[in-house]
Amino acid sequence: MNQFKPLEMEGMPVEEQFMNWDNIVRPSYDKMNVDPYTRTRVILMNGIETNAVLTCHAIERMTKDPEVKRLMSIMRRVDSMQQQTVNWLNAADQTVLETTVAYEQVAVDLTANLAKNEPDPYVKDTLDFALLEDFDHLFRFGCMLEALEGEDPELITQAKTEIKPGRPTILHHRHPNESMRKNYNKDQADLKTKMNYLTITSGEQQTMLFYKEHGFMYPDELARKLYSEIADVEEEHVTQYGVLGDPEETMLEKMAMMELCEAYNYYSCAQTETDDRIKRIWENFTRMEITHFKMCAELIKRYEGRNIEDLMQEDKIKSLVVFEPNKDYVNKVLEEQIDIMPNNMEFVRLRELPDNWTSFKAQQIMNSGMVPSEEVVNRLGTGLAEKANQDIYQNVKQEMADRIGSSSMQMAISK
Repeated sequence: MNQFKPLEMEGMPVEEQFMNWDNIVRPSYDKMNVDPYTRTRVILMNGIETNAVLTCHAIERMTKDPEVKRLMSIMRRVDSMQQQTVNWLNAADQTVLETTVAYEQVAVDLTANLAKNEPDPYVKDTLDFALLEDFDHLFRFGCMLEALEGEDPELITQAKTEIKPGRPTILHHRHPNESMRKNYNKDQADLKTKMNYLTITSGEQQTMLFYKEHGFMYPDELARKLYSEIADVEEEHVTQYGVLGDPEETMLEKMAMMELCEAYNYYSCAQTETDDRIKRIWENFTRMEITHFKMCAELIKRYEGRNIEDLMQEDKIKSLVVFEPNKDYVNKVLEEQIDIMPNNMEFVRLRELPDNWTSFKAQQIMNSGMVPSEEVVNRLGTGLAEKANQDIYQNVKQEMADRIGSSSMQMAISK
């Protein structure tokens, strides 16, 4: 159960994978009774499927061979049906903000799980860096949910994921230069690293798109601005994760790894799912994706003369993607890395940044007026918001303000 061995697994014939509307649209979960990690699995797999479809579309547009286009179309249509099935499992009476808190619970516990099991130290550092930012996003949206809808965000997370500040969002607004990262080498990287790369990129891309597509739906001006602010940070995250991948991978190799990632994540979900009905969906879709992966392997053999076993370099992935509480891990990273910043594709302390760091200017510009992520705490005033007053958060904001020499940021901190 704790290993994924795709080459030994049986798939489902592709001609049996197309579904009717009753199979595509299943009953949604009950938002009042659902296990929070069932909800996070649903959110993650929607993101994985969305990225698979978008990747497949991109490859189709960059290839000439009609047979590749045809097979891509078949896999993509099934992936699209799967994506609808998964996304339609979300409860219709779940508000956008409730769903948003769940999205950030996904980000925190997914990133922590991947980081704890990441063999590449640089990729792990990248995951830990963004973990503290998504952790803070969970807190800010939790404050917004409490302020706007009067709901305790703990009803969504059920105390499995702590809700308190991380690296304050006001510090996340960086110049695009600082989203650049070193890519792994496709011939040397562990298969787990490749799966982690695709998993986190899919998840963060989905979060960015969700905020951009739903942030305008609240008439409350602060809510609209908070979604805009955090959506912009998610763009940074999608960029930093996306560039970790090796650009030397062929299009077919990228598609094969994406299909393998789908199978790997569905299999992981099935091992820990507590809802028997949804567990059967994960198991069924695992078999479908094993077939898609093997279809891609055949294309690589036919058009590139390479064996999939040589690309994988190993026949199993030893650790699965598991949603579980990660409070101790997150708090340790928070204590040790709250003041970490990216500079020239490395991670350094805020005090070690050069005076000409490009993001000092970006901070001045983007935080020159009201900062939504700070204002939402001011609006709430007490309770959950009081956690933001602890010295660890105020000190790092003050240190950034001192480096920038920004009066507007000083004002944001002093409120």
